[in-house]
Amino acid sequence: MVSGQPYSNLKLQSFVRHALSLSVAVAFVLLTGCNPKTAAPPAPTAQKTAEIPHFVKKNGRNAFIVDGTPYLLLGSQANNSSNYPAALPKVWRGVEMLGANTLEIPVAWEQIEPTEGHFDFSYVDTLLAQAREHHVRLVLLWFGTWKNTNPNYTPEWVKLNNDRFPRMLDAKGNKVYALSPHYRSTLDADSKAFAKFMGHLKDADPQRTVILVQVENETGTYGCVRDYSPVAQKLFDGPVPGQLVAGMHKKPGTWKQVFGKDADEFFHAWYISTYVEKVAEAGKAVYPLPMYVNAWLRDPYNYQAPTTYAAGGPTWNVLDIWKIGAPSLALAAPDIYGHTYANIMGQIDRYHRPDNPLMIVEIGNEKLFARVFFSVLGNQGLGFSPFGFDFTGYSNYPLGAKKVDAEAIEPFAQNFRILAPMAREWAKISFENNVWGTSEPDDQRPQTIALGRWTATISYGQWQLSEMHVGFKGEGKPPGTENPSGGALIAELGPDEYLVIAQRARVAFALTDPKSKLKSMFNRVEEGHYENGKWVFERVWNGDETDHGLNFTTLPQVLRVKLATY
Repeated sequence: MVSGQPYSNLKLQSFVRHALSLSVAVAFVLLTGCNPKTAAPPAPTAQKTAEIPHFVKKNGRNAFIVDGTPYLLLGSQANNSSNYPAALPKVWRGVEMLGANTLEIPVAWEQIEPTEGHFDFSYVDTLLAQAREHHVRLVLLWFGTWKNTNPNYTPEWVKLNNDRFPRMLDAKGNKVYALSPHYRSTLDADSKAFAKFMGHLKDADPQRTVILVQVENETGTYGCVRDYSPVAQKLFDGPVPGQLVAGMHKKPGTWKQVFGKDADEFFHAWYISTYVEKVAEAGKAVYPLPMYVNAWLRDPYNYQAPTTYAAGGPTWNVLDIWKIGAPSLALAAPDIYGHTYANIMGQIDRYHRPDNPLMIVEIGNEKLFARVFFSVLGNQGLGFSPFGFDFTGYSNYPLGAKKVDAEAIEPFAQNFRILAPMAREWAKISFENNVWGTSEPDDQRPQTIALGRWTATISYGQWQLSEMHVGFKGEGKPPGTENPSGGALIAELGPDEYLVIAQRARVAFALTDPKSKLKSMFNRVEEGHYENGKWVFERVWNGDETDHGLNFTTLPQVLRVKLATY
């Protein structure tokens, strides 16, 4: 007996199936003249190959194209040592709580080529499979010659063989912790491993689960401005390469003659950038995914001695050199950990350049950084990714949150909940229209945004109804607004029409011209959402909801606003 079916019924079903199969076989022979037992089986259905992601520029605006349309990267960067299959469940938990559409995670040279010439991509394959299961895209971070300026992620056969892979020397001839960028042996080994890695991605990921690759990590050298080895010194005493002289519009000469007091740092930046370029070229020759570098930052305004930050890396003061030395890279991204509003906005300003799309692929996970999301997207940013939201037990306090838990993640998740359902629509709007954004400053003062005919005023710490009328004796600021946490995004949809998104903020509009005799008014304020690229109306805001400006809490509300005059 078979559970649920008498043997006699099974016997009858078997007979019917056999008769049908025989009929099909006879028909096949009559129609084709072939024996179905010897006919070649149909070829397996090939995995559809998606379009390679890429960056585009139009009318001074940038877009990151994934699957043929602009993509907004709502990311989560895993901790440095989360790049092993056993850790991935704890990583996915953080991704899900944050609501990210993209995971940024390392691939270390030491784990894919532990023995020279022998490669192991089992971790990469596991990561790809799990990312697809979670419907999340990947940005893979290549930890090679540099990771936080040091070579700790290189294989043992590299980092323990100083004769073959020399380290830098300081001005006194002492050995420095970092590998020198001046030796072909190191460059060739790194390039070969990276090319093998990219080749495996090409074969294993026709779906383009991986959309972007970071080449190295926070390159440069801390505590030593450049390599002073005999090989490096000979280059330093020689002429500046013609490519750099022409690109910087300088006259030929030695490094000291051309760059004066900046010669040491600029020399280091040139040779690191051209090193990274050759690694990137080797990978892109196999599989041309877009690539970028990240930067350990220097102060955005004030002078710092180059020994106090990652000298030679893509800091803002040598970004022009990096653009000339590493043209294969789509962008240089700042790793933002400065805790003051001025420092954060200064870094955004330094890296938001016509030749450098703005993408914040790494920012601290302390809650004060969550509000920066609005400034990044308002500056036509293509992505935003807090660092370290996984549950592997590590916290990078004091740079980030003291404890990684639901409470730490929630301020960032609130922002992602607004944009995630309309990420594609926002990315397209940002590429085609004017966008603006701001985040609450440390002093919590109101801010204004010039929109042209209109000016928007963004204020914080307000109750939804009142303007603090005379006699109002409330309880101070609304809960949750005691510390800077608000922000607003505005996108121009047409004449006098805007998309408005905000958190813990009041948005008010007025005519820019102070001499105008016209008065401003809301013509119509719609709350809604985007669905399949179309705006879907939900309700109209009016009366109490608009009499004192547009007041946003932490609800994921999106407004379409039409302004008018009378």
